[in-house]
Amino acid sequence: MKTNLSLILALILLLAMTPACLAEEAYSADSDPLLQGVIDRAQAFSENHLGYPVNDDIELKEFYEWYLSNDIDRVMMNNAGDPNDITANHGALEVENEVLRFFAPYYGFEPDEAWGLISASGTDGNDHGIYFGRHYLEDVTGMKPILYVSTESHYSNMRLAELQQLEVRLIDTDEMGAMIPDSFRTALDPERPALVVFSMGTTFKGGIDDQQAINAILDEVAPPAVYRHVDAALFGGYLPFSEYADKVDRRVLGFDSIAISGHKFFGIDDPCGLFFTSKEVMAHQNPYDISYLEGSMPMINCSRSATNPLKFYWIARHKGAEGFKAMADKMFEVTAYLKEKLDEIGWSYWISDPCSTTVFFSRPDEATMQKYFLAPDYDERFGGELAHVIVMPNVGKDLIDRFVADLQTQQTTLEPAA
Repeated sequence: MKTNLSLILALILLLAMTPACLAEEAYSADSDPLLQGVIDRAQAFSENHLGYPVNDDIELKEFYEWYLSNDIDRVMMNNAGDPNDITANHGALEVENEVLRFFAPYYGFEPDEAWGLISASGTDGNDHGIYFGRHYLEDVTGMKPILYVSTESHYSNMRLAELQQLEVRLIDTDEMGAMIPDSFRTALDPERPALVVFSMGTTFKGGIDDQQAINAILDEVAPPAVYRHVDAALFGGYLPFSEYADKVDRRVLGFDSIAISGHKFFGIDDPCGLFFTSKEVMAHQNPYDISYLEGSMPMINCSRSATNPLKFYWIARHKGAEGFKAMADKMFEVTAYLKEKLDEIGWSYWISDPCSTTVFFSRPDEATMQKYFLAPDYDERFGGELAHVIVMPNVGKDLIDRFVADLQTQQTTLEPAA
């Protein structure tokens, strides 16, 4: 009996002590190893990365201070609705509309004729281009179109065509990643509407499809109807503010829609983008009038970020056209410097077009690949294994000097392919 009583008393004492002695410590983000890993990777990436189209000159600290000081972080805002036809406003649609009106002319759209949105990403912009193109062509011809896209275009275009159940014809590219016009002519069906996706800067080589040459073939073959979408994720950010602005101007090239990323050149810290088409194209879409939104929802996404439009607006107001031009000028200056330094050490490299800041070259060793976050590729026409540098606004000559010095220590020189 004494033993049982002693055991019972011990258990009572243990239970009484549990909250103080056995409770977990209060959570601290500063001691969280997973979050620390994110910090470490972000710092290393920011200091050295050269292989991906990310602008790490992100100037949003004052934006977040404004955001927090006004308690906007306590409100869930949703840009549910058409920013081009604002009725009920659940978020920051009027800010989104202002951003669209600012950027539309840089792509050859008059603000009053343009329809646009701030997309969730470059892929989302391409999705809208293909979706609107399909419905436009079906509406004017009664036939489902064929999608034509190059073999080196961004992989999302093929996946989006699969999701939208479109027949796809892949067009061969030349060694610089551009669609071959003669291959396009061979693939083009004169009896079916044509939905053409042009690459304005392919992912690895920065290849640029010759829209004027393809347009001439379309005029000659004359399929029942044509819709032209431009995937200009990176190049569409800086080209309008450079001497090469005509390459993304619909008044020159006649495209029907264009998608540009916001998290590349423009320096937004979340994936987002710009998408533009014309109101004439939108007249052939289902507007999906939604009673409880008191307006139409022609876009694919129902709920959309209201924060990214605020960031786009903030950056556009602080930078303006002159600020974006200065960023583009720096990219071209540092690209020329990189080419000069690679020439000095005899390291083989190639660039697809004078308007490109993507330089691809014979692949260095794995340590260099990892240190500078370089993206790999393979093409026998250039000797096999390749890597590339994408010069972004945050890339300075000091980083190029460090990178080229590491290449030089390898003492590897490969000649360009004939």
